[in-house]
Amino acid sequence: MGTFLELERVNVARGDAVALHDISLRVEAGEHIAILGPNGCGKSTLIKTMTCECYPLALDGTRVSIFGRGRWDLTELKRRLGLVSAELPGRPTLKTTGRDAVLTGFFSSSTLWPNLTVTDAMRARAEEVLELVGATELAEKLVGEMSAGEQRRVMIGRALVGSGSVDGAEQMLLLDEPSNALDLAAQQGLRAMLRGLARSGTGILLITHHIADILPEIERVILMRAGRIVGDGPKRELLTAPVLSGLFGVEVTVVERDGFFHAW
Repeated sequence: MGTFLELERVNVARGDAVALHDISLRVEAGEHIAILGPNGCGKSTLIKTMTCECYPLALDGTRVSIFGRGRWDLTELKRRLGLVSAELPGRPTLKTTGRDAVLTGFFSSSTLWPNLTVTDAMRARAEEVLELVGATELAEKLVGEMSAGEQRRVMIGRALVGSGSVDGAEQMLLLDEPSNALDLAAQQGLRAMLRGLARSGTGILLITHHIADILPEIERVILMRAGRIVGDGPKRELLTAPVLSGLFGVEVTVVERDGFFHAW
């Protein structure tokens, strides 16, 4: 599938403060990865760097390559990446149906404005994606009448609709704290749906501070603290009580059940 991301000695400033320090990272397309760390550690800045919303400082030795290219037109890049974030710009309006909300992903718009042309191929792709994320019953439902869990499914469909073929061969899904604001039932439904996407071949890069969000299909974990990568390796080597206690600065207990890890 090739390489999705290569970062070498990347430093990123947010305002007057440096949020990322000397980040070097390589991610293959189709890989399943979780990036874990406490609030404020730089996880969201890292994902904004991947989507070219944040740019690194111009320093010697710094290099950024996304899908093998150093420069991108942002509209074109959005077609290659599916991003789901609480801060996602152009979020569909509450009076948009689920089907139309997915279709807005082709245009990164908040609604299907009259000047936008939706082709038959786009409509067919939207139906495929609604089925892929288990949201066919939401096609005619207004976003404003959906539960938080239903809205999250539609937003994931919106993120995927323009990013590759339905079998997942060319898709890379970036998830920034996907279980936030979801109740326990919605969290379980979301994780089951994401497991199906992972098994279908969709690459998943998950940013979270919730250990239970890390799917059994995710084998590689990256740990971040204070804007730096402090660990990168197999899940079972890093999701341990001593490692997580050091990462979060509190005593942590870890158990594994049915492929999921839980910590408290």
